[in-house]
Formats: sequence, C-alpha cells, structure tokens
Amino acid sequence: MKILITGGCGFVGTNLALFLNSKGFKVASLDNLSRKGSKYNLSLLKNNKIKNFNFDIYNFNKIKKLPKYDLIIDCCAEAAVEVSKKDIDRVINTNLIGTLNILKKVKKDKSRIIFLSSSRVYPIKEMNNIVKKKIINAKLKISKTFGEKDNIQGPKTLYGVSKLSSEMLVEEFSYAFGSKYIINRCGVISGPLQFGKQDQGFVSLWIWNHYKNKKMKYIGYGGLGNQVRDVLHIYDLCELILMQIKKFNKINNTLFTVGGSKKSNTSLTQLTKICEKITGNKIKFNKVSKTSIYDIPYFITNNNLVTKTYGWRPKRNILKVVMDTFLWLKNDKSKINKYF
Repeated sequence: MKILITGGCGFVGTNLALFLNSKGFKVASLDNLSRKGSKYNLSLLKNNKIKNFNFDIYNFNKIKKLPKYDLIIDCCAEAAVEVSKKDIDRVINTNLIGTLNILKKVKKDKSRIIFLSSSRVYPIKEMNNIVKKKIINAKLKISKTFGEKDNIQGPKTLYGVSKLSSEMLVEEFSYAFGSKYIINRCGVISGPLQFGKQDQGFVSLWIWNHYKNKKMKYIGYGGLGNQVRDVLHIYDLCELILMQIKKFNKINNTLFTVGGSKKSNTSLTQLTKICEKITGNKIKFNKVSKTSIYDIPYFITNNNLVTKTYGWRPKRNILKVVMDTFLWLKNDKSKINKYF
C-alpha cells in the first residue's frame, strides 16, 4: 500500500511515517519545512528513504501532479491556537484549503483518507463552565470527558473552526463522491520528535526547560498550574492508525475522539513534579494570573467508541510520555538544541 502523509516532517507526521515505513508500507511525505524542527525530522525520513515533497499544501496545482496513493493521512496543520488569531490567512489556507485540496486529490484518484482533527473543535465556554473558576486553587476533580456526541456549537478558536470545517468537508466529500474516510479527533499528543513551544507541544517544552534549567511561567487561572489536560503518547496513536488501516475495508466513514483519556492526564504542577524527578532539576516558576481568551482549564477525552470499535486504548501514561521524550532530548541534544 502506498501512503502519503501531509505534514510528514512535523511531529505527528514524522512519527507516523517512520512507524508505517517500518511496517512495510511505501510512505511519502508532503511538507513545506516551515515548522521548527522540520529539517531535523526530514533527515530522519531521508535516512529511511522516505521522499518528501517540499511545497505548500494549499498549492493545488502541485498537489494534483503528485503520484497516486492508496491512502492519504492528512495531519498537516497550523496547530498553534494563538497563531490563528494573528495570521488568519495562514491558518485557513493550511488547515482548511489544504484539506480541501487533499480531498480533491482523494476524489480524483479514488484514494482513502484518514484525517487528524483536534479537540479544539469543542467550544471554549463549555470547558469554562465545567470549572466555573477564574482561579483554580487546588487539583481539579472532575469526571466529565468529551466524546463524539458532545456539543460543538460556539466559539472555539479560529484554529478549531478550521479543523471542524475540515471534518465537515471530509464528510461531505464522502457523501457526494463516495470517498472512504476515518476522522480521528485528537487531544494533546506528545512524545519524541516534538519541538514544543508555549501554545503547542507544551509537554516537550516543559521537559526541555527543566533539562536546561530555564525559567518558566504558570499562566492563567491564578497562575497556580492546576489546569488539566490528557496527553496521548504518539506511539499509541501510531498503533491505532495501523489498526485503522488494516480494518479500513470493514470500518470506515466514522469519527472517533482519541486521547490520553483518564489513563494519561496531568495538571501543569503534576507535570512539573514528573520533570523534576526525571531530570533532577528544579526550576523557578513565575505566576501570571491572566490568560488568553483561547485558554481552557480542563480537557479529558472519552475513548469509549474507539475502544469498542478496535479494542484500542492508550497503553502509555504521562510518566512514560515524559520519560521517552526526555531520553530523546538527552540523547540528541547537540542536534536539537537550536530548535528550542
């Protein structure tokens, strides 16, 4: 089977490309190499003889000239929510127009598509109403999880709008033209090969800053670090997508929420303690009470449907995520230092 991975030199794309290549699939990548660390990841693809097409996903004239693929995994995205406020055209062109172009390619070649969406399709108000506190003084104890049937109406960030619109396009192309799809609506994903920053890939950034003894900030909700996210290990996602590929003939045209769930979640203060233990370093944190209008205090994924369908559930918890990421950072620090 021939597979094209869009965003193939990004964090998720590179891990998927290397994993599927190791399973015997003929993998290629599409990536414009604009992202931090993408050239580092490109060298990993080249070492495994995986070709990358270096151009923008919103350039349809070039996309339509690509070879035919049996499956396209679309994980190309401008994923930083704050960027979506500052550079609207870039976000819409990459996340929405890019997916539209891939869908036109899928239609033309009668290919299949796995689309990676985001938990940011859920409305901000919904998450804030769960906590109902501007200052979170203690560890949150909430049973609520988010799944396929939860409300998606309301402001959600421009990034979230672009991903939800792309989900709808995938479904519409399937209805109109018969293309087969799977949508994975993912929460926070982390692990090796992630070059983190404040509003994207915060787990790897946390680990790196502890390793390098850099100062950090707890931002928002009183600046106490009690916000909660679930975190999915990238290797767990790779294993799920392999299952989905193998069962595509029988299971398709379905949307799944996919995340670390209650198996793997953390507050920022808990993440700090794990990083201190693993790196042996304790760093200084400043407190910033206010936060972005796009920030949320809590999110944990409901994996019930994907577990029922495939028998899949995350194997790796937050401690494993941090340990695997730290070992990668430590073992290759000389090459990746310039990307953080």
